Amino acid sequence: MTQSTNQPTIPVRLIQLLSVAGLLVAFYLWLFHEGVLIAACSGGGWDDCGAVSGPNAPFATIGPISVALLGLLGYAGIFLLTWLSDWLSPVQDNLTELLLGLTGLGFLFSLALTGLEAFVIHAFCRFCLISAAIMTTMFGLAIVHWHQQR
Repeated sequence: MTQSTNQPTIPVRLIQLLSVAGLLVAFYLWLFHEGVLIAACSGGGWDDCGAVSGPNAPFATIGPISVALLGLLGYAGIFLLTWLSDWLSPVQDNLTELLLGLTGLGFLFSLALTGLEAFVIHAFCRFCLISAAIMTTMFGLAIVHWHQQR
């Protein structure tokens, strides 16, 4: 392992910070999906976490894997990527492309899930929307970082 002389930019540090917030939201949603916690927004109507990400929600899993767990893994991957870039030069050398790829994938996934909420489920989960906003912001910051590196 070598210490890279390239210092991560402010957008990378903001992505790192936002990934921690995303981890917390995704962990909460995963615990809710697993039935460990009750959601603060399961009251019905437009704000219904149970219909969107609850244990019996039809779109809360992809096969046997919960969507919340995928989000948790995605945020963890982004955090580790930004953290490892401080110590591993191969990660630092490819950080811009890796961040664009991971946050772009997360953004598209969040967009698809929000579309399901709006047009299929007809209910929203406020924590899912917070996660989507975090991922959208991280993708925007990855684009800013890409522009700075060009």
